[in-house]
Amino acid sequence: MLQDLFTPSVLHALDLAGIFVFAISGALLAVRKNFDVFGMAVLAEFTALGGGLFRDLVIGAVPPAAFTDLGYFLTPLVATVLVFFLHPVVERTQAAVNVFDAAGLGLFCVAGATKAYEYGLGLTASAALGLATAVGGGVLRDVLANEVPSLLRWDRDLYAVPAIVGSTMVVVFIQFDMLNPLTSGFAALTAFVLRLMAIRYHWRAPRAWNRRSTATEEPEPPVGKATA
Repeated sequence: MLQDLFTPSVLHALDLAGIFVFAISGALLAVRKNFDVFGMAVLAEFTALGGGLFRDLVIGAVPPAAFTDLGYFLTPLVATVLVFFLHPVVERTQAAVNVFDAAGLGLFCVAGATKAYEYGLGLTASAALGLATAVGGGVLRDVLANEVPSLLRWDRDLYAVPAIVGSTMVVVFIQFDMLNPLTSGFAALTAFVLRLMAIRYHWRAPRAWNRRSTATEEPEPPVGKATA
């Protein structure tokens, strides 16, 4: 399955790359909230690892990978140090961070759905855990920072939808016995491209029909949303 698409060392490196970029988004939110360095590290860790931890606990893959591989734990700390000293520079690289964030989103929604199915979950539950793997860390980050999760806000570009599409494609391929390295990569690429297009064209989910809310749009944060 997904393990056939990359060698273990390459898959591990891609995991760490996604974790690193997600951790940067958490640390940057901590800077904007005026948190101290400990708060930055906490937000970085939860953003990068929260989704994967939730998935592993649900499927019974214990202890979770975040606690058995030191690199998973240390990578967010490296991102924290980088942001601590260079946050003005990092914030100016929003476009690059968003690209890597979208790549992590695509990879993690596919990896999450595949791992959930391999541990015996049904197709619908596997798709749901693929989504949770990709966006769960970002939800935890926003809650810890006392913000409405970006996942739930109408004034943010689509983030969950690309992950839903990617993880749904995985379970459809499983249903028709078509999941292989090529289709796994295609599902990840689809989620990646959808996220980039949502950023580029500001695609957003529709709100309730004939709504009477007076809520106004808030400015986008300097760096795109993320999770692991």
